[in-house]
Amino acid sequence: MLQSVIDSIESRCSLFLDKKQMDCLHSILVDCILLENTEDRKLKDDELIKSFLDSKKIEGCSEKTLKYYGSTLSSISKNHPKNLASMDTEDLRSYLADYCEKHGTSNVTINNIRRILSSFYSWLEDENIIIKSPVRRIKKVKTVKIVKQIYSDETLEKLRDGCDNLRDLAMIDLLSSTGMRVGELVNLNREDIDFNNRECVVLGKGNKERIVYFDARTKVHLSNYLESRTDSNPALFITLLKPYERLQISGVEIRLKKIGDSLGLDRVHPHKFRRTLATRAIDKGMPIEQVQTLLGHQKIDTTLEYALVNQQNVKTSHCKFIC
Repeated sequence: MLQSVIDSIESRCSLFLDKKQMDCLHSILVDCILLENTEDRKLKDDELIKSFLDSKKIEGCSEKTLKYYGSTLSSISKNHPKNLASMDTEDLRSYLADYCEKHGTSNVTINNIRRILSSFYSWLEDENIIIKSPVRRIKKVKTVKIVKQIYSDETLEKLRDGCDNLRDLAMIDLLSSTGMRVGELVNLNREDIDFNNRECVVLGKGNKERIVYFDARTKVHLSNYLESRTDSNPALFITLLKPYERLQISGVEIRLKKIGDSLGLDRVHPHKFRRTLATRAIDKGMPIEQVQTLLGHQKIDTTLEYALVNQQNVKTSHCKFIC
């Protein structure tokens, strides 16, 4: 109802006002009618957050991402006197500074909150709820680049030797040879595996399908695992005990950590296989664009962040081209 009133006023005034004046009028009407006259001003925030999350869901964001977005925005709404759509750049800067001081969080966390705010206010701008995003003037927070480690050949062999069942061995091989996400792994079904071509189709972020490939060793171990099963569950990987349900992400993480702990290995987790594959592929000369496709990254910058540069190769290249 209130929105229709705003639309009617703007329609009539458009005959007499230029674009800049219309933008100012829109901002005033939103502040004075749509926001201030709402019976429960925080109810408006809830509606905006829900609409924003609906739009991100349609774009293909995962439930985990949506939950993170929602909790972050709801926390800001709850702890700030202004409506979200009324907050300006200084309000947001002050909130981020206070949050950092209160919680002692890292720059990485603060920058993640800034990114969520940027996405939210850009959406408000696109929806003509605000004229200009107040986050535009808030620069990206500088963070320390931490060199994340990968699995060595020796470590991978230790992990394989540390498996006491066919499922875990096949799971480690599939993760290491395809570089797929753990969420993609647990969603696979038996019928998704093409053993003849040693490939399978996974559903990645944004509900985008892509083909990943596995090696001969993975084919053998995966075949042995499936042949050993007597259940009728269509899932590719299931629990070891009855009722043999589909393995979840937490189950994979717990199992890998347990194997790593038994071998005295630190920080064994599924995502490290993905980073290892990316690093080795680039190290052996695979074009970065192909690695990007293999991993299902939308932006090539993400692929570059995953991959480490082999320092020995840098030294060799230096001798070759500089010395």
